[in-house]
Amino acid sequence: PVAIQIYGKETAAMTEAARIVEEARPDVIDINFGCPVKRVAGKGAGAGMLQNIPKMLEITRSVVNAVNLPVTVKTRLGWDAEHKIIVELAEQLQDCGITALTIHGRTRAQMYTGEADWTLIGEVKSNPRMHIPIIGNGDIITPQRAKECFDRYGVDAIMIGRGSIGRPWIFKEVKHYLETGEELPPLSFKEKMQILREEVLSSVARLDERRGIIHIRRHLAATTLFKGIPNFRDTRVAMLRTETVEGLFQIFDGIEASFPFA
Repeated sequence: PVAIQIYGKETAAMTEAARIVEEARPDVIDINFGCPVKRVAGKGAGAGMLQNIPKMLEITRSVVNAVNLPVTVKTRLGWDAEHKIIVELAEQLQDCGITALTIHGRTRAQMYTGEADWTLIGEVKSNPRMHIPIIGNGDIITPQRAKECFDRYGVDAIMIGRGSIGRPWIFKEVKHYLETGEELPPLSFKEKMQILREEVLSSVARLDERRGIIHIRRHLAATTLFKGIPNFRDTRVAMLRTETVEGLFQIFDGIEASFPFA
């Protein structure tokens, strides 16, 4: 299934955005009430809506009523530690007509610091009033943690975000572990480098060379693939500055030639 996510703070604009998105025929429209970054939440959108619950609910109802597609919501536990309102908010959002709810286990004030608190996610899931699927999100970085989230908190699904940055193979690892209870054999360095090349080409094909390279830099900066390579700083700087696929792949070739890991 393909979902398209929208965010904003004005009911009319969000409703119109949903109608436009519907024309692209996705399977789901998702409303982002969880983004904590200042340029979004600071303007009242994303997680900023956690300070204006009546408006959040108004937008949700309007979007649900405006389209003929399933509408889902992604949000956080609350604005800060003193306002963890997700248990009540989940019921209210469900009453607006959404078909699933994704909860990130932090408040907006936490941003991405500290540890995700899954306890309240579990409380939402165990609430007898809730009947829509609950999707848990936050700090899922290993297959074992993914299984624990299912077993301990009873969620219907999990969402992996930052755990996949620089490590796109985590989805295959998690899927295999959940299905078999066994870990996949670790990928070799060359296999991981090949996946990285495929990610670069996919990003460039989806955008263009300049924007595709800029997009992939986040993954290059976050990956632990090059950890432990001696004197890697200059190579890393060059890798994050190159603006062409050819230049980036030449650097990759040099890394593999100089450090032929198994």
